[in-house]
Amino acid sequence: MRPFDYRRAGDVAQATAAAGDATAAYIAGGTNIIDLMKLEVSTPARLVDISRLPLHRITQTQDGGLRIGAMVSNSAVAADMAVRQRYPLLARAILAGASGQIRNKATVGGNLLQRTRCAWFQDISAACNKREPGAGCAAKDGPNRMNAILGVSGHCIAAHPSDMAVALRALDAQIEVTAADGATRLVAMDDFYRLPGDAPHLETCLAEGDLVTSVILPPPTAETQIYRKIRDRASYAFALVSVAAALRMQDGRIAAVRLAFGGVAPRPWNDPAVEQLLIGQPPSKDLFVHAGEALVAPAIGHGGNDFKITMVQRLLAAVLREASE
Repeated sequence: MRPFDYRRAGDVAQATAAAGDATAAYIAGGTNIIDLMKLEVSTPARLVDISRLPLHRITQTQDGGLRIGAMVSNSAVAADMAVRQRYPLLARAILAGASGQIRNKATVGGNLLQRTRCAWFQDISAACNKREPGAGCAAKDGPNRMNAILGVSGHCIAAHPSDMAVALRALDAQIEVTAADGATRLVAMDDFYRLPGDAPHLETCLAEGDLVTSVILPPPTAETQIYRKIRDRASYAFALVSVAAALRMQDGRIAAVRLAFGGVAPRPWNDPAVEQLLIGQPPSKDLFVHAGEALVAPAIGHGGNDFKITMVQRLLAAVLREASE
């Protein structure tokens, strides 16, 4: 690990001021960045410790939603009774990720900002445009079983690793961000993450010094919420494919549905056209097959991950069948 400067922030203003250039990085739980620093994938000259900022609470918003502070641990979110009763999808997604020890330490903000687990990104001897712009993408022609099939580009096929972010996308959450000048803004999940395009090293909309301070969940509605994840083993494994669904039935038809997918794209994936295809329709095997076909129509496999195209269709059908019943 390379030498670095360390500063502990006492408040949000101190944190954003100390991290206002490209040589700095925030650290909270440290479950991701410390690993990357050991691998020399990430080499910040300065770490700004934000673990003691007053962002450790889960509170109700005025409209009946929830505000989850960025420093709340993953375990605390999954165990919170308001989350479990009103947003069970989020609790289930968190419990499907990592291990108990890591969830105890990992924070909400850190989970949103964790880097891809693409093996080529984590190998500094391999070509990776995300790690080193212009270097190339070794994953396209190498072992790529864990890589993405949707939203990819010729420059990068890395998949986003977060389970929690997939659930938050299906729940229409917003991310509160505080800038270096103290201005606060709310960012929708779709606007928070960038697709790789020709600049895969730019993963989010955050500018230098920007700090994620909380996640805002809208008021819950009467719906069935499901999170299903396919992985290589029963725990402590990243998703091959995952599906988050919030679905409401009325008079035997699908009245509302929100879907998000993990393990298949560079960000939590959502396709509004697939949701519109389902709304107003009575649930049926043919409908669910049609939805899966529409979802993967733009998918691109790269050999080792071709199986994900079929797998995500089958998992979507299973989730929709369960939710509509």
